[in-house]
Amino acid sequence: MTSFLDPFIAFVSAHAWLAYLTLFLAALLEAVPVVGSVVPGSTIILALSALVPGGELKLQWVLLAAVIGAVLGDGSAYWIGHRQQRDILNTWPLTNYPRLVEESESFFHRFGTWAVFFARFVPPIRAFVPVTAGALGMAPAKFYAINIPAILVWAPAHVLPGVLAVSALHEYAGLHHHGHVGKHIWILTVIAVAIVLGAAVWLVRRRNGGGVVEAKPPV
Repeated sequence: MTSFLDPFIAFVSAHAWLAYLTLFLAALLEAVPVVGSVVPGSTIILALSALVPGGELKLQWVLLAAVIGAVLGDGSAYWIGHRQQRDILNTWPLTNYPRLVEESESFFHRFGTWAVFFARFVPPIRAFVPVTAGALGMAPAKFYAINIPAILVWAPAHVLPGVLAVSALHEYAGLHHHGHVGKHIWILTVIAVAIVLGAAVWLVRRRNGGGVVEAKPPV
């Protein structure tokens, strides 16, 4: 993974439009059932956000690309589920992932409308909850009332750790050349991911009274 992303990030740093497009697609694909469970969207977003302190990318456009991608991705998945109802959950390729479908349903039933908010921070069911919410009949107004605020929290939570960490690294070590900073991106990415996932798990467990979401066995 690192051997692929390192040269890719170095390339997009010289082509800002491609970096913003990549951010948009990474956020969008994270919301696509099945695809979102395997595409390292969060890693890509965190890695590209590390280019902001060096001036290769602008923070406001990074956040906007991530937000728009996530809104369109979640919204598209929701409307597919809303139109096809429960039939979509018994359709390929979801039938190849019965455990994740069951976990998503269990998560949704346990937390209700708030499942849409919490799922934004809990991979891999993040890619399954929007379509499940639509399939289970959640009203569009309720979905967007929870989903959009969740995305507005999720985007900075993924982007700012990389930005702040690399900014601090610049100040501490005086590293202003992108080639030097690139050696530290992956350590910073791991730390940022751990912080985000840790916060998400804490929120879910707090909401659940310390319990763990249990999936029903596939029928």
